[in-house]
Amino acid sequence: MAITLKEKYGSLFAEMAKISSAAAKIDETKVYEEANLESRKYMYKVLDEYFKSDSGLNNIENFKKFYESVVNEGKNGLILMEHYSNLDLPAILYLLEKQGEPWAKDFSSRIVAVAGMKLNEASAAVRAFTEGFTRVVIYPTRSLNAAEEKAVSEEERIAEEQKARKINFAAMRAMDTCKKRGQIILVFPSGTRYRPGKPETKMGLREIDSYLRLFDNMILVSINGNALRLNPDNPEDMLSDLLVEDTVTLTASPVINCKEFRNEVLAKLPADDPDPKQKTVDHVMEILNEQHVSVAAGGRC
Repeated sequence: MAITLKEKYGSLFAEMAKISSAAAKIDETKVYEEANLESRKYMYKVLDEYFKSDSGLNNIENFKKFYESVVNEGKNGLILMEHYSNLDLPAILYLLEKQGEPWAKDFSSRIVAVAGMKLNEASAAVRAFTEGFTRVVIYPTRSLNAAEEKAVSEEERIAEEQKARKINFAAMRAMDTCKKRGQIILVFPSGTRYRPGKPETKMGLREIDSYLRLFDNMILVSINGNALRLNPDNPEDMLSDLLVEDTVTLTASPVINCKEFRNEVLAKLPADDPDPKQKTVDHVMEILNEQHVSVAAGGRC
């Protein structure tokens, strides 16, 4: 029977909060957060208990070739990954480390996730949950739109836009520094977790087109299985998510040259296409979905 995160690990979160050091409020000076490895140990306890033993990485050779393109060839590396739960980021790090090979452990250590500031600002428990993983924090478009709708004056709306610009400009600079250090940027192109019955939550954000222009190589990682599911009775409270033992499989596409991928999509569009950026992202999501469906049907991809 499913149990909520809060019910199962309330005491664990209390322990994590004691060692938490992440910022409770995000501004342009706090957009890069290095992983708290002590906090990560607690998170891995959750995965140890709820990821079944046959969980793992599919197409491991693709993960390795991508890693080698970053480390041996000096390419800027981007991971675009499906998003079903707040265990998705821990999952890729955990499963890479579980490979037991030096390259896979080093790969895991290089991953920097792009994360919305809600994960820092929602609550102390969510913040402690999140800070086990290195992140660049952004002000997401969806959050800005929601804030603008709540603004009671034009001055408040303008102030929020300025705040978002400052944070996101600083985040882009932080990502550039990460690339120069050989770190690998991981982005969830949907910008939010998929909610069953809401297909719009599985659509890619047009902002992802910018990443395709800024990086050399990418892999697209689909996810089958989910050990932490949205609670239909309380979908906005991340600590009310439901824990379910499951086999979790992450599948990597072959290594893709970002520029070539983008150019191929754009070349097939009519000259008067109203939104070519969205079309490049739509194709990313199509490939991710094809991988997901193939694995679900028993294929290897």
